[in-house]
Amino acid sequence: MRPLRNNYLLILLSVWIIPALLPAQGYIQQVETSGSVDWTGQMIRCTGIGSPNPNLPTSTGAGAEKAALDNAYQNLIETIQSIHVNSEATVGSMMAVRDIRDMILERPGHVYQELRIVDKRYMSTNDVEVDIEIPITGYLSDRILPQNFGGAVLLTGGKLYCPCCGQPWPAGKPVPPGLTLIQGNVSGVTMETYTGLIIDTRGLNMQPALVPKILNENGEEIYGSRYVSRDYAVVIGLAGYENDLSRAMLNERVADQPLIIKGLRTSGPNKTDVVIHNEDALKIHNAAANMNFLHHCKVMFILD
Repeated sequence: MRPLRNNYLLILLSVWIIPALLPAQGYIQQVETSGSVDWTGQMIRCTGIGSPNPNLPTSTGAGAEKAALDNAYQNLIETIQSIHVNSEATVGSMMAVRDIRDMILERPGHVYQELRIVDKRYMSTNDVEVDIEIPITGYLSDRILPQNFGGAVLLTGGKLYCPCCGQPWPAGKPVPPGLTLIQGNVSGVTMETYTGLIIDTRGLNMQPALVPKILNENGEEIYGSRYVSRDYAVVIGLAGYENDLSRAMLNERVADQPLIIKGLRTSGPNKTDVVIHNEDALKIHNAAANMNFLHHCKVMFILD
């Protein structure tokens, strides 16, 4: 697996630091008793409980603290396992428990540095509770997300341009992985300016995922890993999630003038993909051809 690259930091500096700007509310997914995933703040949080070691003096809390931390790590592994990667797979179905444990606990140069102990509580029973958290984005996403991103062409029928140099793309030349061409000169289309995209899926029971998709009524992918930069997906996530439309409209990911589209239905066994009207799909790609917001992951979903 390739390491994080230096340009990830440049993405953060040139775009925004999402967690620092988000309000405390948001879409939080509880994972049974093991922990929770804050999909708005893009953070996994777990609690561990430990009891004193009977072989140590009761005056020391070291044994209880270690037991609580070990319990928190186990809950973290279980929570990560439950996360949907896409419409068909979870992290647990793609990675062995041992690999997840090694990823978060035995690589001190990577995820372990991002894992924080946020609180400790010492009980009257000498038990200890420990709260830990770790970001979904960054190294964790880099280890989990598929490697093949980009390569799709916006469905507008316009002339193709290279997003790097702005020159027309040569006819018949393959689009390399990681690159999404820009389209322009679309005849008869008014190119409205939008700063991002919000898909309202309330009432559809859509579930959050690391790699969600937006599909048109023909089953064609309108948004997903084929339309974005993997670097952006690793650093800020492929999409943001909220349960309040007004807060989403103010989110730095899509502000100041997001295009808002209503979803028709979910798709896939995990219900992490959403289907929209064909006319809305065309509107999204026409708008993206103007601002290229899909490539930069400026997409949010409103969930129940």
